[in-house]
Amino acid sequence: MMISYLPFLLPALLAGPFPAAQQERAVLAMGTELRIHFEGGAATRGSETALAECARIEAACSTWNPQSAWSRLNGAQGRAMVLEREWITLLGRMKAWNLRTDGAFDPALMALMRAWGVREAGKVPSPESLAEARKAAGANLLELDETKSTARLKDPRGGVEEGGFLKGYALDRMRKVSGLPSGWLDFGGQILAWGAPRAVSIADPMDRQRPRLNLTLRNASLSCSGTSERGRHILDPRSGRPCEAWGATAVVATDALTADILSTALYVLGPDAGLVWAQRHGVAAAFLLNDGEIRLSPAFRTLHPVHIKEHL
Repeated sequence: MMISYLPFLLPALLAGPFPAAQQERAVLAMGTELRIHFEGGAATRGSETALAECARIEAACSTWNPQSAWSRLNGAQGRAMVLEREWITLLGRMKAWNLRTDGAFDPALMALMRAWGVREAGKVPSPESLAEARKAAGANLLELDETKSTARLKDPRGGVEEGGFLKGYALDRMRKVSGLPSGWLDFGGQILAWGAPRAVSIADPMDRQRPRLNLTLRNASLSCSGTSERGRHILDPRSGRPCEAWGATAVVATDALTADILSTALYVLGPDAGLVWAQRHGVAAAFLLNDGEIRLSPAFRTLHPVHIKEHL
């Protein structure tokens, strides 16, 4: 599933005093908490600009809002819809990630989400209903025309689902528009830090109050995915079924969008194939298994994570 719920990050500030000019905010956005810590003389103005950018993205792209552009695309019954070029470009990038991850990431899973009742209390579809949902899901059904700036879902039952990438996109945009040299953002558990380093902990997938890895983010984003909080809510686009609840993934990337996408995609691939994929592509990824095993890609090891074996 392309909802990337990120409950595994336990942020902790590095020791040391804050600079005099700083701005801290906590607001509700995209159905979760967004925390802002900006530093610098223009921190207040930067925070307002960042929040306005987040609101702009949510208004246009949230499929929880029936008036958004992407909701109207989902309800267009197979007709082409004119979208702002920014969204055509973003959806094109998501289609490219679908190919790059061998289908483990998919931005057009709304039909499967409905079949499994992911946004509701959950349900188990009949074999017939699941087969129909699979026909109506998949990035191959999302047709984009950059020249005309239009998008079309070839199956009218299908739909774009933004949960696995929109927060990451918003984080990158908020950092850019803030214009600030240092700060961090925590969006529902995904952290983006730049300028001053930021210390974070990754929790045990079986005990979210217990940190298992400590590391420091430097101009990077950390995103985690797993099933400890909401059960088996992550869907495998390739099978159309919920992924096994095997543990959690953590991905560090220089941009938040990549971290957001890959934390879910690597969870879908699983700790074996996911680790192979991460090694092949030079991705900094950690796989925390329910039995306590931790597997790290070579790129993740270069971040010098510290393993924590005992309760703090």
